[in-house]
Amino acid sequence: MKTHSGAKTCVSSRVLLVRRILEEGRDRGEVASSLGISLRTVQKWLRRYRLEGRQGLQDRSSAPRGRPQQWSAAAVERVLQLRRRGLTGVAVARTCGVPRPTVSRILRKHRLSRQCDIEPSEPARRYEHAAPGDLLHVDTKKLARIGRVGHRIDGDRSKHVRGIGWEFVHVCIDDHSRLSYVEVLPDERKNTTEAFLDRAFGFFAARGVRPRRLLSDNGSAYRSRTIRRLCNSWGVRHSFTRPYRPRTNGKAERFIQTALREWAYYQPYSRSTQRTLALRRWLHYYNHHRQHSALGGRPPVSRVNNLVGTNS
Repeated sequence: MKTHSGAKTCVSSRVLLVRRILEEGRDRGEVASSLGISLRTVQKWLRRYRLEGRQGLQDRSSAPRGRPQQWSAAAVERVLQLRRRGLTGVAVARTCGVPRPTVSRILRKHRLSRQCDIEPSEPARRYEHAAPGDLLHVDTKKLARIGRVGHRIDGDRSKHVRGIGWEFVHVCIDDHSRLSYVEVLPDERKNTTEAFLDRAFGFFAARGVRPRRLLSDNGSAYRSRTIRRLCNSWGVRHSFTRPYRPRTNGKAERFIQTALREWAYYQPYSRSTQRTLALRRWLHYYNHHRQHSALGGRPPVSRVNNLVGTNS
């Protein structure tokens, strides 16, 4: 056992203490003063030596001898079993008769305190449609307008530009090729979304990609009759993701993460217009030059036949 860093005695000094008093007959107070310890400490080590011999001069653990509040292994296992069945921490405490703080401590220790800890992880279900245009993913991302360089760049959260508002990044990405069309628009209302989708469909059609199916979330704009009429006019079948499952629209979600990292937050912008102007250059790089591991290290344009070798 390691000696405490602030300890005034060690095993050797305690042996010396015992020898000076019991063998040399020195005064206890004198020995205590010479070693810089109290008379009570001297008496403690003498008592332990008489009871246990030299072994009694060893350091002992400072842990308490008894732990009345420590729960048995069976009680802990009971708490864990009930939690794995889906009971909340409050319900587990009520069922087992264990205090709620104790249940919380047990669950945190065994990493079962969150709901996602007790739910079995769902296996990844990756898919890719066979041809460009078979499925287009659409989504939006709200970004704060820029009035100054933000805290993501300079780390200063003390300054705020209040009331500056928001702008919305509308994204449309082809499932097979990952070819993408993006615009920054003032809102995500149905008329704005309709105009964006019309331009997005035109973007893909101009490149020989005929949109056949559209996948979106359940936002009010996408659920509107306006979007339904637009899809009907283009001959596009519109389907929706399951509620509260953004992974269903995973390619759009992943594209947004990439865009935020490589474009929106990549460099400091003093105005929103600068960020919007930078989007066009980055999007060209994404579609024509950026290597994608899912595409074998090739850019999205490589999977759209009539774009190969052009606009590079």
